[in-house]
Amino acid sequence: MDSYMALWMFLAVFVVLLSGYPVAFVLSGTALMFALLGLQLDTFDADFLTALPNRLFGIINNETLIAVPLFVFMGVMLERAKIAESLLEAMSELFGSLHGGLGLAVTIVGMLMAASTGIVGATVVTMGLLSLPTMLKSGYHPTISCGIICASGTLGQIIPPSIVLVLLGDVMSSAYQQAQLEMGVFAPETISVGDLFAGAILPGLLLVILYLIYITLTAWICPASMPKPKITERHQSGFYLRVCRSLLPPLMLILAVLGSIIGGLATPTEAASVGAMGALFLAFINKQLSKDILQEVMHNTTQITSMVFMILIGAALFSLVFRGFEGDELIVELLSDLPGGKFGALFMVMLVMFLLGFVLDFIEITFVIVPIVGPVLLAMGIDPVWLGIMIALNLQTSFLTPPFGFALFYLRGVAPAAVTTGQIYKGVIPFIIIQLLLLGILAYFPELATWLPSIIYA
Repeated sequence: MDSYMALWMFLAVFVVLLSGYPVAFVLSGTALMFALLGLQLDTFDADFLTALPNRLFGIINNETLIAVPLFVFMGVMLERAKIAESLLEAMSELFGSLHGGLGLAVTIVGMLMAASTGIVGATVVTMGLLSLPTMLKSGYHPTISCGIICASGTLGQIIPPSIVLVLLGDVMSSAYQQAQLEMGVFAPETISVGDLFAGAILPGLLLVILYLIYITLTAWICPASMPKPKITERHQSGFYLRVCRSLLPPLMLILAVLGSIIGGLATPTEAASVGAMGALFLAFINKQLSKDILQEVMHNTTQITSMVFMILIGAALFSLVFRGFEGDELIVELLSDLPGGKFGALFMVMLVMFLLGFVLDFIEITFVIVPIVGPVLLAMGIDPVWLGIMIALNLQTSFLTPPFGFALFYLRGVAPAAVTTGQIYKGVIPFIIIQLLLLGILAYFPELATWLPSIIYA
């Protein structure tokens, strides 16, 4: 009976979410309603609710989560510093002589912005405002243009420094410790955000390469959909100097942030503060730093950070009530009985996460689903870094999958009226397939995620 209550609570959350009510309050409100119902039916122990203050205090004391507002601040400030604008101009000139060159330029700029900001919304909106009118004016088909912008904008999910990896690293660390306790192992090892950052580098770069290959093949097979633009600026004096001036600032910031983490010189939180100061410096040298801009950036950072932590608090309450109804034991039983052992269980979890991505944001999936299934999978002996990168890559599809992919909404909000919603949905389908292809490659070759962390942190 208790386990079935956990399932009913799980289903109730999804039903209420479809009403459009804020996620944080859906999680906490549904959990409290079912807890009260369980107390009336004598199927729920109130002691689980008394653990909530300790959970919240643990969130407050978690130094890793301090990196979230710092990385958000860095991303919002870089977006206001017009780094993407100068990058796009330089890359467009560099690849302008090629069929599909503008698409290649947008993808590479999206990769650099992902490694600089880690915020999907800011990247998609910025690229949509800057590149979509240019691509349409150059004769690019709206479908392929929208697909490239949405896909390149979501690279911030997997390419570090990523807000997703910061949040996922904290959740995976707790899941890993719980799995060790369940196995009777009391070793102090844990999973750090730096492990996930290092593990995500090769899969992230491979995803960019697959995007570039697809764009190149599409331009070769259907040149009319991606014509060669008429660009003459490249032949003007100082072209390569302009390219270097556009590339060096974000590359130096990436090196400072990722290099300090991977090199062991700084924790992710310390590196995030370096990134925030670096973003302020770049805004200053670009003459985009003023009191009004700083106030706007601080306001946006506070909004995004508050949203993340409200969902985290709601997910903590939901998780406690879910465990109070023995939902974790039900999940263990269901995954253990699947054919194929741990690989069958992993496949089922990945499939469920992919389907949930059609209706849920990555934050809800990270805070609600991963704490439930993570300890079960890790107790089966699955490598935690590999599992973390698999989940991160799977969560990236949640930004692209219709009908509720956030990247689609971001682009719809800034796209011209001539671009239809159907064209945006159609454009992202090939890139979703590419992401699923990479997920299969990573499942077959776990070393893509585990090799670099094993070398760096050996």
